Amino acid sequence: MRKLYFLVPGTGGKFACGGLWAELKTLNLAKRICDAETVTYRQREKDTLFLDDLLKENNLDDVIFVISWGFDVAKLAAKLKNCNVVYHAHSAGYRFTLPSAIPIITVSRNTLGYWGQKSPHSPIYYLPNQISDEFRNLNRDRDIDVLVQTRKSSEYLLNELVPALQKQCNVRIIDSYVEDLPGLFNRAKVYLYDSAEYWALQGVSEGFGLQPLEALACGCQVFSSVNGGLSDYLDPGFNCYKIAGYSKEYDCDRILKVINCPVLPALSEEVLAEYRTENILKRLTIILQKINEFFDYKNYCYSQIKNLTTMRILKLKTQRILAKIRKKI
Repeated sequence: MRKLYFLVPGTGGKFACGGLWAELKTLNLAKRICDAETVTYRQREKDTLFLDDLLKENNLDDVIFVISWGFDVAKLAAKLKNCNVVYHAHSAGYRFTLPSAIPIITVSRNTLGYWGQKSPHSPIYYLPNQISDEFRNLNRDRDIDVLVQTRKSSEYLLNELVPALQKQCNVRIIDSYVEDLPGLFNRAKVYLYDSAEYWALQGVSEGFGLQPLEALACGCQVFSSVNGGLSDYLDPGFNCYKIAGYSKEYDCDRILKVINCPVLPALSEEVLAEYRTENILKRLTIILQKINEFFDYKNYCYSQIKNLTTMRILKLKTQRILAKIRKKI
């Protein structure tokens, strides 16, 4: 297999976020299958390759560049147009297009559907994010009634629902990095997550929504929005509860009922198996094999399928209208 270079703007500091951690997790999994390495392109870092230095090498046919940082993807794709490039797609809605020569690996079926429509002639694959084995139900006593993280939370959640709940139960609010997140999820009865407003303001989708699934894996009951990638695995009424449902009073009533329930239902390991390391490695191995085969083939054959551009869509619509007019005549 070709060597993989995972491109990230930096490996920490101002670039630290869930998307970066998920990308570095995928890198570590890829290292178990083939040669893979981190490459930064915005800031130079000690003991880490830098993209501009790497591009000075003459022969890059035996490597694949993995791009993922949504706001930089279009620029990186143009910069690497003569190289083998794969787009690892998290969020959707960045309003750029990609040539069919760039395979796409999506982290959710929601994003898979987006790119299946947006780039119908590209090789596209589905590889969900990994849920680490440390996220599991330890069956301990839970001393926190409700757990909330401020990041990505809606104004309604923080300014209306949480104050109402604080009058009736023990609410823990997290606004900084948590060293032992699995331990915290195992202490909580209910986890609240409401990111629809946040992503609407960003103008892109929730790529995967890792924490609600991690909370479920730890036996925590989840009240969540179901936007974007969350719709992949959240099933309101069956494995979670829809938050911001109709009214604050309705939300409070449902949350308090769950808190006071003597036995909390647990998410089946069969559901979680799709996101555990064993399955991710199997899928990633097959995907990388297919992508390497594609790049072998691409060297000898150019794409002959017309791209679904804005102008082509307009042309097809015009042809359809003219065909209807001819039928009437």
